[in-house]
Amino acid sequence: MTDAMALMREQSKGTLLERMEIELLEVGPERITARMPVAGNTQPYGLLHGGASVVLAETLGSIGAALAAGEGRVAVGIEINATHHRAARSGWVTGVATPLTVGNTLATFDIVVTDEQDKRVCTCRLTCMLRDAAPGS
Repeated sequence: MTDAMALMREQSKGTLLERMEIELLEVGPERITARMPVAGNTQPYGLLHGGASVVLAETLGSIGAALAAGEGRVAVGIEINATHHRAARSGWVTGVATPLTVGNTLATFDIVVTDEQDKRVCTCRLTCMLRDAAPGS
């Protein structure tokens, strides 16, 4: 396990990431991967909730942006969009975030969520502003 992955797991205690049972699988500057169970993250019809897919995507892109920001800086999400391609009814979905562009003030990530058959469930794009951390944070 990388130091970045261990840090992210430690920081996720008591957060939405933990509540939705998102499991980090890979954390690095070029790729962030995690999986999430469909069970417990569904809408009333038993399908994976679209918002759950977006939570998974924003989590992964935000981790990538935070890594890109570096020490003493933070990443703040400013825009996310999602296209839902197909339903997931059971099992796990996996999200993979890759950087599209990373600069001094903005980082944009492409996030693809797939089901256990490797079929695309959702495609997201997240843009984060990179800025200095507030004093004392």
